[in-house]
Amino acid sequence: MELVDTHCHLTYEPFAEIGGVIQRSRDAGVTGWITVGTDITDSGKAVALAGKFENMFAAVAIHPHHAKSADKQAIDELKRIARNKKVVAIGETGLDFHYDFSSREKQQDSFVRHLEIAAELNLPVVIHSREAFDETMKILDSHRSDLKGVVFHCFSESVEQAKAVLEKGWFISLTGVVTFKNAEKTREVAKYVPLERLMIETDAPYLSPEPMRKQKVNEPALLIHTARFLAGLRGETLDNFASAVTAASSSFFGLH
Repeated sequence: MELVDTHCHLTYEPFAEIGGVIQRSRDAGVTGWITVGTDITDSGKAVALAGKFENMFAAVAIHPHHAKSADKQAIDELKRIARNKKVVAIGETGLDFHYDFSSREKQQDSFVRHLEIAAELNLPVVIHSREAFDETMKILDSHRSDLKGVVFHCFSESVEQAKAVLEKGWFISLTGVVTFKNAEKTREVAKYVPLERLMIETDAPYLSPEPMRKQKVNEPALLIHTARFLAGLRGETLDNFASAVTAASSSFFGLH
């Protein structure tokens, strides 16, 4: 059994001892990783880190929280970084109307610029959407014909909204949140999404799954708990579930 952690932040400070993190991950059966950049500096670090490990790749972006920094110079630099052979996606990009750390106008403009880069470089996009589902879908829809692929990371919406995503031919990715006691809505989504459109992720160092939720720093090794939980929820064997979501992830991101 081999799993891919399709969304983690391995450049973050809790992972300073990255060698041990990777070894624990491999020991748990998580043998591929996409480390996700959240601003220009972090995206550069993500690409550099991915270059050091076989089966590690990068997604690069300016997170919606930092959209106010996404001026022309930053967008041009992001496009340059995204041309690296280790980059398999643009993201995470989108809209966050919960925190509004950047103005909504700036977020929307940055989001469009990211989609333009993804279209130009023929890369899929990783979407962050919080309390902005309708607005996110509207912008994506206006660029739909240009995009290679779309995945909603850390999906926390309803089954009806999952249906809207799937009807576009897009993908849904779930985190350890699905294991939380109060996450019934996410569990309903997990049962609804076809295996060929489902991915899993840690969003490490955040969102440790049960039964490891007390472990404050999540890491890729803990993805096995989310996989095991989802397999049981869906009535699948762990091996079959892992094989299916890994195949979907590898195909979507073009992992080799």
